Amino acid sequence: MGVVLNIEGKREPASIKDLIDLTAADMGRVNELILSKAGSDVEMIPEVANHLISSGGKRLRPMLTLAAAQMFGYAGEGHVKLATAVEFMHTATLLHDDVVDESALRRGKKTARMIWGNQASVLVGDFLLGQAFRMMVEVGSLEALDILSSAASIIAEGEVMQLAAAKNLETTEDEHFAVIKAKTAALFSAAAEVGPVIAQASRTDRVALRSYGMNLGLAFQLIDDALDYGGSSQDLGKNVGDDFREGKVTLPVILAYRRGTKAERTFWKRAIEDNVADDAGLEKAIGLMTRHGAIADTIGRARHFGEIARDALAPLEATPQKSALIDVIDFCISRVS
Repeated sequence: MGVVLNIEGKREPASIKDLIDLTAADMGRVNELILSKAGSDVEMIPEVANHLISSGGKRLRPMLTLAAAQMFGYAGEGHVKLATAVEFMHTATLLHDDVVDESALRRGKKTARMIWGNQASVLVGDFLLGQAFRMMVEVGSLEALDILSSAASIIAEGEVMQLAAAKNLETTEDEHFAVIKAKTAALFSAAAEVGPVIAQASRTDRVALRSYGMNLGLAFQLIDDALDYGGSSQDLGKNVGDDFREGKVTLPVILAYRRGTKAERTFWKRAIEDNVADDAGLEKAIGLMTRHGAIADTIGRARHFGEIARDALAPLEATPQKSALIDVIDFCISRVS
């Protein structure tokens, strides 16, 4: 269920082909390292890890690390280990998220928790985090270690913030931005920043990539928020309307609730707070969001952060990697077109 989002007419979706091509050789090494480091004599660990790792994710975050390192002429081996660490951090977060959210589907497949149970998902996520930190240490850059370990802490804080605000319709837009900045954007930011760090780029360059990653991550998550009410399961990698059924207070809900009538707010409280969220409720929710411009304004916010990300890179020297990173912004936004 859902409506097809078509903002400013039908356009061809933007592509990250240049990013994929530029990082292809290094990503081959990352994928080999992922398989190696996800291995264990404990049989269940590689089973659970590979279930998610091999499920078709774009590996966007590690590609950001590789491209950002290339952009500043890095010629060592550390970027491959850091990119793998970034992917392991992301995978661990997904395993933990699915337990907290009681999700049944991830990237079109049953979640690990549905197959092996919650305990296995949490513990394998912890194993992957441990492997990520081992690789960071092997690289030998204290600054890169500081950036990624700080991101891990911030992501956990974001999870707790979201849990504390669960089903709270009085959540403000600023509070929601604080959650997604921690949960999603922090890892994008760290993934982009460690590239110039190990390339020993200037502080200005590092700050530019940090800002790019942070704002790209915010845009990415806001588009996900919008797609849950107007995308497809193929786009999302989960069931359309899952956020609604799970009682998640995302930006489209916040805007529709605040702009709604007293009767409409009663509907939202019943759906989100009392968990009365069936297909008919989802259809009504989408109708209210459309009436109050909540989905369109969520996309507008995403475009705003996308422009900040673009401006962060603007002063940097023109390179194929810079162009590819700009394409990523357009790709993230174009998922709703």
